[in-house]
Amino acid sequence: MTTPPGAADRAYQHTKAKILSGEIPGGELLSEGVVAAELGISRTPVHEAFLRLDAERLLVVASRRGAAVVPMAPDEARDVLEMREAIETSTARRALAHGAPPADVIDAMRENLRVQREAAVSGDVDAFAAADGAFHTILVRASRNQAALQFHDLLRDRQQRLRSQLLHVGPQEVAASLGDHEAMLAAAERGDVEEFCRLVGEHVRRHRGIL
Repeated sequence: MTTPPGAADRAYQHTKAKILSGEIPGGELLSEGVVAAELGISRTPVHEAFLRLDAERLLVVASRRGAAVVPMAPDEARDVLEMREAIETSTARRALAHGAPPADVIDAMRENLRVQREAAVSGDVDAFAAADGAFHTILVRASRNQAALQFHDLLRDRQQRLRSQLLHVGPQEVAASLGDHEAMLAAAERGDVEEFCRLVGEHVRRHRGIL
């Protein structure tokens, strides 16, 4: 049977999004048949998608019929947070080396915070988590450090999965993260790199405390 164009990619994106958001928790078994039925496609593209996710260590394919979601181990979570802090503080030092970043960068951070506030008010944790991830990426990109950006992109999926887990702990975590981001924006507007890096460190350390 020929796989319809894009069917495997749809199955991959559909399943990956559910894993990263925490909708499908670590340890849960996934059925190729169930995913195929959800998307209205055959099992063949779903199996292809599961193999891609297995290669990314998000799934362990047990058989032709299904797979198990790989839990994020505490050591992996700590490693991700450690690398995240290193990348974000180093890129901030470059982006803020001569004071406040360009107006378009500040505008992007402000607009992102508007989206975060709306998500927080509506209680949409998944939307908040997506905006949260985008907020941290803005200054990384503004640094124009291509090596750091590559490492940041490599960690993106694991950062987002961990971020979703941490924010779903309770509404207080969303409120605390929003407060951190507002303070980071204020520091960036002033071009205060030391304060910005201190805030990133505190932000990450609080997340470590939840693990």
